[in-house]
Amino acid sequence: MHHNHHRRDADMATLGIIGSGNIGSAVARLAVAADMNLVIANSRGPGTLEDLVTELGPLAKAGTVEEAANQGDAVVLSIPLKAVPDLPEGLLAGKLVLDTSNYYPFRDGRIEELVTSAVTSSEMVRDQLGTDQYVKVFNNITAAHIPALARPEGSSDRSALPIAGDDAAAKAEAAAILNELGFDTVDAGPLAESWRFEPETPAYGRIYFSDPNVSDEQLMDTPPGPTPVQEVQAALDAAARVNVAERRF
Repeated sequence: MHHNHHRRDADMATLGIIGSGNIGSAVARLAVAADMNLVIANSRGPGTLEDLVTELGPLAKAGTVEEAANQGDAVVLSIPLKAVPDLPEGLLAGKLVLDTSNYYPFRDGRIEELVTSAVTSSEMVRDQLGTDQYVKVFNNITAAHIPALARPEGSSDRSALPIAGDDAAAKAEAAAILNELGFDTVDAGPLAESWRFEPETPAYGRIYFSDPNVSDEQLMDTPPGPTPVQEVQAALDAAARVNVAERRF
């Protein structure tokens, strides 16, 4: 891939981002670094995004959730799980969605079908959105580690992110976008297996620290460390399904 990173073609890919919190903002920084056009939205309206868009530069613009959905060739959805049903009906139907959400019972409240593990949170969100082109990603890495660990394609110290989804074409497309943003991918399987990189599993959070085994107290002083495909695959393989009803966070 020897394309010119300074291209400004009219047909450049546009990434929509709905949610301007830590993860959404971190992905936005990678998108502009990769020369993608960007439309970012949040629930409070474009006026609240002026500082972020100024910092991101001319490739980025603030929009409504409708604009981010309609103008994005793919849309990163990074809002609290409990806020998904509040999105406009059918907003993301037929769109390629990269969903970063996790179920945090303390924040999202008790959701019976998740507490009983009848479905994974990803299966629930996919059904709420009404899109087949749905991929879970970016939910297992802290926001600060997203820009810290991104590397150009071919770098020896590249990190990998797990993805899950039921549509093979959507997963291939997501992997291509993640490659542009700076990450390798590991296919963790269908959405029914997406629990393998949810909170309290080996592939969640700590794996991207240079020493995943330090105490909770030391963790914040531990720098991120490259986490290659093999490490992520091993963590996914080692996962046991967490009882969501008893999860601490």
